[in-house]
Amino acid sequence: QKYLDQLQGVLTTEVGFANGNTEAPTYEEVCHNNTGHAETVRVEYDAQQLPLARLLKFYFASINPTSLNRQGEDSGSQYRTGIYYVDAADEEVIREALRELSTHYQQPVMVECCRLRNYYPAEEYHQKYLEKNPTGYCHLDPALFDAAYDLSRKEPEEKKSGRYSGGHKIKKERGTMLYPYLTLWDDTEICHSQIMEKDGKPVVEVHFE
Repeated sequence: QKYLDQLQGVLTTEVGFANGNTEAPTYEEVCHNNTGHAETVRVEYDAQQLPLARLLKFYFASINPTSLNRQGEDSGSQYRTGIYYVDAADEEVIREALRELSTHYQQPVMVECCRLRNYYPAEEYHQKYLEKNPTGYCHLDPALFDAAYDLSRKEPEEKKSGRYSGGHKIKKERGTMLYPYLTLWDDTEICHSQIMEKDGKPVVEVHFE
């Protein structure tokens, strides 16, 4: 949720549970009772500022699209990756984005694309969780939040590199990719994130090529 809140054009976000088999589940029920729900972020956005195709690129940069029922240290069917649309006109945009995404991977892309059948907000203590719990667990490096904020405010033709400080959750060695899937791309540019060190501290260095 915090990552998506950084994007220019995102108006509101809310965390909840989607496309399950029970009504108004609690978080504990979703975790333990085989409800079929996916933990979800509901996003309201301005398509003039942030077209769906570009929003999806930011989304893909925050997940491992080849992982089944797992993101980071979290596992279970509630952690499956998916895009659940309300407007039927969005389906082809999503499927085309997934086709393009699949060309960057040797493994199958596991992101599901489905109509939103149901959605229930999560409890209040889950909303804006990282704002309420700044040291709470998140599989994304905090530096990616800064990168998303900046990149969403650049025009596609702006090909600039930048460094985003942070990285207390970085676990890989200097000079290797932060995650193999941290990639944002537009028609003429590719951005990747790489772990570097500056003054003995890890930073995420973002390049456009």
